[in-house]
Formats: sequence, C-alpha cells, structure tokens
Amino acid sequence: MPTFAYTARETGSGKEIRNSIEALSEQAAIASLLNRNLLVVEIQEKLAKRGQSKGGKIQLADLVVFTRQLATMVDAGIPIVQTLQALSEQTPNKVMRDTIRDICSRVESGESFSDSLQKHPKAFNRLYVAMVGAGEKGGLLAEIMARLATYLENTERLRKKVKTALMYPTVVTVVAITITIFLLVKVIPTFKEVYSGFGAKLPAPTEFLIGISELLQHYLLVFLVAGGLLIWAWLHFIKTPKGREFWDGQRIKLPIFGSIAHKICLARFTRTLSSLVRSGVPILEVLQIVSQTVGNVVMEKAIKTAGSDIERGEGISAALAKHPHLFPTMVTRMMSAGEQTGNIDTMLERVAKFLDEEIDTTLSGLMSLIEPLLIVVLGVVIGGMVVCMFLPIFNLANIVNGGH
Repeated sequence: MPTFAYTARETGSGKEIRNSIEALSEQAAIASLLNRNLLVVEIQEKLAKRGQSKGGKIQLADLVVFTRQLATMVDAGIPIVQTLQALSEQTPNKVMRDTIRDICSRVESGESFSDSLQKHPKAFNRLYVAMVGAGEKGGLLAEIMARLATYLENTERLRKKVKTALMYPTVVTVVAITITIFLLVKVIPTFKEVYSGFGAKLPAPTEFLIGISELLQHYLLVFLVAGGLLIWAWLHFIKTPKGREFWDGQRIKLPIFGSIAHKICLARFTRTLSSLVRSGVPILEVLQIVSQTVGNVVMEKAIKTAGSDIERGEGISAALAKHPHLFPTMVTRMMSAGEQTGNIDTMLERVAKFLDEEIDTTLSGLMSLIEPLLIVVLGVVIGGMVVCMFLPIFNLANIVNGGH
C-alpha cells in the first residue's frame, strides 16, 4: 500500500501537522485525513526503499500495555480509529508507535483490524490475529481483547519469574569462574616461585594445581576461543530443524530444569488453547495456532498429529492421551471432563493456573536449594585451591630438610 507524506492543519486550532499515512490512493489519503478533522495543505507519495521491511519486533511488555489499553478504550465505546490514534501518540516506543500508525491508516482505508494486524507478523503472532479476528466476527472485540490482555499478562509474569529465578545462579556462576581463572593465572604462579626455591618435592595436590595453572597460562586464549567456538556451534546447531528437535526433546528430560521447562510449555499450551476455544476459533485452526506457540518442536509435532486424529472424529483429550510422555494424565483427564460438560475452556484455564502454581513452587524450592548449593560449591573449589597451595607451608620443615 502506498505511503503519503502530508502537511495538514487542524480545523479547530489551526495547528500544523507533518506526518505520513498509508492509503490506496491520494484521494483516499485526503478523505482519511478529513475524517480526522485535518485540512490537507500538501500531500505527496513517498517512494519506498527496496529491501526495507515494514515494522519490527515488539517487546512482550509493550504488547501487554498496548493490548490492555486497547481493551479498556474499546470497552468504553471509543471507536477503534480514535483508540489507535490515541495509543500511537502516547507510546514511547518508536517501533510500536510506527506500527500502530500503520495499522490505524489501514483501518481508516477500509481494512479490518485483524487484517491490519496480520501485516505485522513480527509484532502480532497468529494467536493474537486469530483472537482479534474471532472477536470482530462475533461482535465481542472488547471482551476478546480483555481476554487477550490477561493471557499476555500471565505469559509476561511467568517469563519474569523464570528470568528472576535464573539470574542469581547465573551471576554467581560467572563470578566464580572469573575468580577461579584469576587465582589460577595470577595468584598461584606467585606461590610456585616461592616453593621452587625449596628444591623439594611438593605434595601431589599442589603439583596438580600448579600444572593446571601452567596449562591455563600458556593456553588460556586457546581455551577461550575453543569454548566460544563450541558455544557458537551449539547455538547454530539448535537453530537447525534437527538440532532444535533434538534439544527440545532432551531439555524436558533434564533433572529439575526439564520438569520446569515441560510445565512451562504445558501451561502455555493449556492457556492458549483455552483462550482460543473461548473466543470461538474453530478447533482445527486452534490446534494449528497452538502448535506454533507452544515453544517446543516435539510437542508441536504431537499437537499436529492430534489435530489429524481430531479431524477423523476423535476427541481432543483422546488424541492428546496418545502422547502420555508429553501430556500427563492429569491434563488429558481434565480436558476429558471439560469435553463431557461442555466447559473445556474453563477446565483448561484451571489446568493452566494449577501448572503456574506448580512452577512457582518448584522455582521457589529451587532458589532455596541453589543458594546453599552454590555456597558449598564455591567453598569446595576456592577452599580446595587455598588448601592445595598451603599444604607445603603446613609441611614446611620436612620440605626444607628434604631440599637440603
């Protein structure tokens, strides 16, 4: 769609405004501006640069605020165009502001709100577009937007909890590794020079530690480069289809952390499924969308397989129960109860809340366990190095006599 740069004046205040608008034609752009009570002084089509993609990725926190504000204003009866104009003016994020303005221009030109959102896949995923589309068709846009805002808020809250839980052990581990390398490269060589003057055989632990120190002094750069290359190769591998499938299959089997990762995927699956079913999206389309938003390739394939079974006439719970290693009995039984009572969306929401509580409990227990565990590990590593270097001092008399 062409973009037009314009200069206009507000009919009431006479204030001059310079901006751009997307429209099917120059006449459509002028008509759209007149609807905003703007008198066009000058308008000209902008030539788009090749290779430039419109829009960009929006942070989840910004998307949560936008969705909640949009839901509130639409529920208050404010027209969608005025709502989008107000939100574009008050958002501090430039990418978000440009995206909202583009959506507003498209809606003014006659496109539906969901179709306009679909033009920005980096900002609004299929789940978002599908729920908005269902709200438009059913005349329940305000209610659907409120549900979508709640869903995004829960997702953001869960993400923050996981990040907070991982922050402490990550920082402590990095600091511990840095201190250990510093001791091995800078401090231990000083002790080595002192002990070499004795001319006696040092205790085995001390010699072993000095050997590691000499190895790091000579090959530290090689180790760092090799470690960096290994990390790069691993990250590149898990971005490939086979690598991602391998990693997604293994990470939910890891001790402790695998259980958390699995529950996070299940909570995302049940909450997304509940929101889409409650919004009136067709079940096969629901499963297609959910499979792409669950965040695990192995579960994505299982959901698509279940979709094929459902298309042949099976129930959702029965189709998912064929994958017990991915969908626990508790989840499928709750879904089965929901199917029988006609309240599957409510049951799924309860499962999502239960999983959230389990994740909170596991993370809290993990944090209380990790802190003393890290202290023990640091004490063993740093304390072990100190003991190894001071062993010759404890046996100083024998070492000096042996040297003489």
